[in-house]
Order: sequence, then C-alpha cells, then structure tokens
Amino acid sequence: MTQPDTLDVTQKGFDARLTRRIFVYLRPYVGLVVLGVVLALLIAVAQPLFGLIQRHAIDAYLLPFERDRTVNADALYRGLTLAALGYMALKVVEFVLQYGFTLAIGYLGQNVLRDIRADVFGKLQRLHLAYFDQNPVGRLITRVTSDVDAINQFITGGLVSLIQSAFLITAYVVIMLRVNWQLALISFAVLPVLYFATNFFRTRLRDAFRATRAQQAFVNTRLNENITGMLTVQLFGREARTALDFDHANRALLTANVNSVRWFSLFMPTVAVLGQVAVALVLYFAARQILGAETLGGAVAGAVTVGTLFAFVQWTQQLFQPIQDLADVFNNLQAAMASSERIFGVLDTEEEITDQPDAKRLGNFEGRVAFEGVWFAYDQAVTRDTPDSDDRWILRGIDLHIQPGESVALVGATGAGKTSVTALVSRFYDVQRGAVKVDGTDVRGLAQHDLRKHVGVVLQDVFLFAGTIESNLTLGNADIPHGRVVEACKYVGVHDYIVSLPEGYDTEVRERGATLSTGQKQLLAFARALIQNPDILLVLDEATANVDTEAELRIQQALQKVMLGRTSIIIAHRLSTIEHCDRIVVMRRGKIVEQGSHRELLARGGYYARLHRLQYAQGDAAD
Repeated sequence: MTQPDTLDVTQKGFDARLTRRIFVYLRPYVGLVVLGVVLALLIAVAQPLFGLIQRHAIDAYLLPFERDRTVNADALYRGLTLAALGYMALKVVEFVLQYGFTLAIGYLGQNVLRDIRADVFGKLQRLHLAYFDQNPVGRLITRVTSDVDAINQFITGGLVSLIQSAFLITAYVVIMLRVNWQLALISFAVLPVLYFATNFFRTRLRDAFRATRAQQAFVNTRLNENITGMLTVQLFGREARTALDFDHANRALLTANVNSVRWFSLFMPTVAVLGQVAVALVLYFAARQILGAETLGGAVAGAVTVGTLFAFVQWTQQLFQPIQDLADVFNNLQAAMASSERIFGVLDTEEEITDQPDAKRLGNFEGRVAFEGVWFAYDQAVTRDTPDSDDRWILRGIDLHIQPGESVALVGATGAGKTSVTALVSRFYDVQRGAVKVDGTDVRGLAQHDLRKHVGVVLQDVFLFAGTIESNLTLGNADIPHGRVVEACKYVGVHDYIVSLPEGYDTEVRERGATLSTGQKQLLAFARALIQNPDILLVLDEATANVDTEAELRIQQALQKVMLGRTSIIIAHRLSTIEHCDRIVVMRRGKIVEQGSHRELLARGGYYARLHRLQYAQGDAAD
C-alpha cells in the first residue's frame, strides 16, 4: 500500500536557496514587480496620512471650538470641510493604488504559476519510465496542482502582504517617531514579545504545514489508485474496504489540517492581543499627559493633544494590522517552502535517458536490430558491477541479431524478459551492460525522438485519450491525412465498426476508452501504430492477447501485409499467432534458450515444444 511522503516533514523551514529559485521565475516579469513595489510604496505613504488629517481636524478645528465657543465657527467649519474633502480625495487615491497593486501582483502570480506548472509538466515528459514506476500518480498530480498553487499563494498572498506590510510598518514607525517619539516607544514596547511569539509559532506552523502537504499527496494517491482500479474494486467486492482505507487517509489529512489550524488560531489572537495591549499603553500614558497639561492650563510644551492621542490609537492599531498580516506570510511561506522542496525535487531529478550532445539521426532506415551481451534490470540500484547471480537482473547476457525485414517472435513464460526487449529497442530504459543497436548504432547514441519515430509499439494494455477516435489514431497530428487513417483501419478490420458509429471517426472516446470493448481498443491501438509509423520497425507486445478469435484473425491478416519488408518483433503467449514468423526466439529467466522456425523448434522437442504441447493440451481441455 502506498505510504505518505514523509520527506517533506523532516526538511528545514525557510530556505533562502529555494526562495531564490522561486524568485527566478519573476525575472520575465520585472516590469510588473517594479510596478507592484512602487504602488506598494505609495500605498504605505498614503496610509498614515489619514491619521494626520484626523489629528489636524481635531486639534485645529474641533478643540478650539470646544474650549472657546466665541471663536469664528464659520472658519472652523470651512477648515473641517476642507479636511473632510482631503480625506475623501486621499481615499480615492488609495483605492486606485490598491487596485493597481493587487491587479499587478495577481497577474504576476498567475503567470509564474503557469510557468512553474509548465516546467514541471515538461520535466515529467522527459523523465525516464523508471521514475514513474517508483512514484505514484497521485503524488505527481499533487506536484503539478496543489504544490504549484501553494507557491502561487505565496506570491499573490504572501508576497503582497510582505511588500505592503514592510512598507506600512516602516511608514508608521517613521511618522509615529516624528510626531511623538515617547508615545511611539511606548507603542513599540510589545514588539520584543511579539518577536519571540512569532518565532515560537513559526516552528510549529512549519511542521504542521509540511505534514498537511504530505498527507494531501497521500490522499491524492489513494484516490487515483481507487478510481483507476474501480473495476477490480467492484469485481472483488472491495468497496467497503477501500472506503475504510480512504477514510483512514482522509482522517490523517484532517488531523494534519486541524493541527495547523490549531497553531494558526493561537498565533493570530496572540498578535491581536499584543496590539490591544499597545493601544492600552498609549491610552494610559497619553491620557496622563493630557490631564497633566489640562491642570496646568494647557501650557506645557510638547504635551500630547487629543488629536495626537486619536491619531496614535489609529496608528498603533494599523501598525499591528500589517504585523498580523505577516502571520499570513508565515502561513504561505511554510506551505511554499514545503511545496517548493517537492517541486524542485522533481525539476532536479536527473534525466537518465538523455540525448548525447552529438546524438545521431537515423538516415536511410534499414531496420537492423542487435542485442550484444545485454544485461538489464529495472532496479536503478543495479549497476554493471552487480554480481551475475543477483535476482534483480531481468535480462542476462542476451545476444540477438535481427536482420532488416525479418519477423522475430519472442515467446516464454511470464517474467522471461520479453517485454523488456521491446522496451530497450525504443530506449525507454538503458542497459547496465552490453549494447542495443539499431542499424549498427547504439541506441544511446541516437536522438530519442528520431529513434521512436521509426518504432511502432502496440501494447497489451491499451491507453486511449479523451477525444475523438480520429484524434486518438493521429495523436493530434494534423499533418496525417484522413485517407491514411481510413486505410490503416481497413487493414486491421476496424473501419466498418467505426463508420457504424453515429459520428464515425469523429465519435467521442471517453477517458481510457471506457465506451469501447477491449478488443476494439486493441484494434485501434494497432491501427494507431500503423498510422504513426508507416515504414517502421514494428514491435507488438501481446497485441492479440485480449481479442476474440475473429478479431485475432483480422489482425493476423493485417500483420501479413504490414510485416512484408519490415523488421518486426512480436511477443505472444498464443503460439498460434506467431507460427508464420521467420524466427522464434524462446526466452526463459532472462536468457535465450532456443531459436529457430516453428517447425524446427517443434522437431527439436525442447522447451518451445513443451510450451506448445501444454498450450494445445489446455485448449483441448477447454473444448
């Protein structure tokens, strides 16, 4: 059973190297970054001005009238009106600046999101198949979706708050010190406590968010496994058991999320309480100065005014708001660090199957294939120095030479290494010892794309994409004419079935070909190989394993046409399907034990003859 990916939980928190790598994605959008920073700076400058306007209105217009009702009320009223208009005008400016800032940062984040997702998807396209053998699909989906989205949230949410909060805190600190440095220092008295509280909660939040990401990947993996294997689940009545297993994974995710919420719910009120403590301190000390000035007739130089007190209460509350917002920054930062470790882990994965700098292209393709002393294992820990007796070897010293135009069948028991041979011809894996050559050139020295253009593979487990039948046959290549599609389908005997459908070749195929029978999907896959590779080395891996007798007969008739003049490698358990091949290669436990034509091998009375006898005995028993 797939286990949660616990690697992310044990890694360190903030990582400057990972952060720099995230910021590399900002380089194409330097203009937006500069615009966002400028707008954030202007917003920071504008915010404290509201308190200054309020302070001026109270001290210059309201208090004089309160102290002396004989003053010119009209003049005071005009002053208040101008202050109110200035306040509203500044609010409009702030709205425009905030709108522009949010729009710029949001556009920046979405573009970075697209770029990172494209890089991760592109990397997955280039990785060797062994990587996908070792990493569950759900975990990889998490990398491309929620992990990338966490970085986007950091840029659009965390980066917004980080820039705005930094500028706002600086602006409030400067203006508070300039207006009254004593009250400012009183307001800042709780900041050391806030610093230690932030460090305490940051560590807990880091671990909590990493655990959440790991459990989210696990849930995605279990969900993917159960949806993909729904036929098996229902066939064996495993619905209740799989629901219970998923519930365990889901509850583990719930626990991880609740744990992160618990710490975050403590962090936010802690910051809020400390902010109110600062306000209370300002009220207390400012009120004492105001009352002291009142008892002395208001003649004390530098005494705090009511307007200053009102402004400081506003500024202190507003100072702690960006500090509270920084809590969200920590939230997003922890999630982004955990996710970036996973994303860059994918991007940094070594591409083991790569083209050499001087990779060759196949010119005049002949179709000569050679296996020269090939030893191969899927386990990446196996090297050329691994002992021959190690059970992990799949192929053991294979020597096989296939001439242009020759049809060769590979037979043997399950696990003999037949499919591995075809995978190595296409260079989906590299051998640990020996060499696989096509037209005399080691496949490791050929360009992968060029090599695979000449190799058509029909697998037993057929995969069809969502789309039309024709788009599945052409794989979206608009350069392939419809006539070639029809011709290939006629070859394999599936054309009549396709035209009988309401939409013909434009009929929609549901995900994984759910609306088609196994035999129909097999025939479509066979036609697809012919369409994509009209002059190819044809590799057929159990291509007729899941079709009925009539469909198998149609495929055999088509094979006789397409194999003419083409190098063909055929894997089959049904020995009746490969009797016409030029040569049959019998494999057992990763080695070639016999070679020859069907008649020669039967006459020899060896391992092939025994397989043939057993298979036909089973067939007779079934009859």
